[in-house]
Amino acid sequence: MLFGTAKWNQKDHLEIGGVDTIELAKKYGTPLFVYDVQHIREMARGFKQTFEEAGVKNKVVYASKAFSCLAVYKVLQEESLTCDVVSGGELYTAIRGGMNPRDIEFHGNNKTKSELQMAVDEGVGTIIVDNFYEIQILSEILHTEKKKQEVLFRVTPGISAETHDYILTGQADSKFGFDVASGQANEALSQLLSDDVFIVKGVHCHIGSQIFSPEGFIAAVNIIFDLLNTWKLKMNYLAEVFNIGGGFGIQYTQADTPVSPSEFVKTIIHQVKEACQKNDYPLPEIWIEPGRSIVAEAGVTLYSVGAQKEVPGIRKFVSVDGGMGDNIRPALYDAAYDAVVANRKAESAEKISIVGKYCESGDVLIREIDFPKVTDKDIVALTSTGAYGYSMASNYNRNPRPAVVFVEDGQATLVVRRETYEDIIHLDVPITE
Repeated sequence: MLFGTAKWNQKDHLEIGGVDTIELAKKYGTPLFVYDVQHIREMARGFKQTFEEAGVKNKVVYASKAFSCLAVYKVLQEESLTCDVVSGGELYTAIRGGMNPRDIEFHGNNKTKSELQMAVDEGVGTIIVDNFYEIQILSEILHTEKKKQEVLFRVTPGISAETHDYILTGQADSKFGFDVASGQANEALSQLLSDDVFIVKGVHCHIGSQIFSPEGFIAAVNIIFDLLNTWKLKMNYLAEVFNIGGGFGIQYTQADTPVSPSEFVKTIIHQVKEACQKNDYPLPEIWIEPGRSIVAEAGVTLYSVGAQKEVPGIRKFVSVDGGMGDNIRPALYDAAYDAVVANRKAESAEKISIVGKYCESGDVLIREIDFPKVTDKDIVALTSTGAYGYSMASNYNRNPRPAVVFVEDGQATLVVRRETYEDIIHLDVPITE
């Protein structure tokens, strides 16, 4: 299952962005993340264009946690997207990547005092306040610095979306945000409005990730706007911004049937307009935070085939030179992927498991797939790995993290170099006699 510019070239090699992936594997080694930049641009433009065609003030905010490196922020700027960050490290990377701090949102359920200080010092445009502790700490910093800060505050609307429990965030039993049912959201707004260092631009909610149906977003809009109407009447507060987060699902395998990004946006716009009309509420700016839906399908991971083991009547294992160190999602979420042999077009001939090289039985990239017979001369390409692959990569078993290459218009650009063994130990402090 191929996306974007991916196709088979005259050599029957997988080609992406006009570049032969087998040549990439030879030059940069494997495992290797390959990103189709044109596909990233098309996804970003799709979100923006849908809002513009509807004539609605908006902000499309890229969720950096999906994939962050200096080069991706250059593409975002070229496509007029802003970004969010969830740590000091992401904030540092975004700024070094050229993002205007005013165009950055800062998320997180436990921002440290030093991270909040960094955000204020750098002039971050919007801080998404997540809890009462953060209100206190941020207030102290702003009063000390004699500064004001634009904020949204995150509300958990009590919505359970159809996704994995680990990536479900909108339900009441969540570590994120201020709960609606218990009255926490009311108290949060009251505290923020009573402190003149806060410019309370609006409200934020996020119901989860990898969501295929717009029903959860419709329910969230209705709950939030009932709340906004109450605050208008009782607290004389009008939100200028409504941020409904992200979580738009993508296609990992043929079994996935997500709604298109434009359909998600159209549904959200329609529901917000309807809620505003119902409550006689001024239409706020609508912000969304796509991450996975912009970069996931643009990414492919190339692996070299290694050892094979067949357990008669049970399973055949095909090992590759990566695994859970560059893609933890199958072990963490039971995430499913598709794959192809990149160096030749071939018909499927057997059922196999594609497994990694890490010392864990759970190091399985694809539990079962109909696949061609392969040898140690073959390159396997796992598709739709552009989100939460490299960003969650580790040095488990002291394996170096892969390189990352951007491809576009027949050109390949190394944007993250492969780690070396020396990189792995460079923070170690040797004990001397």
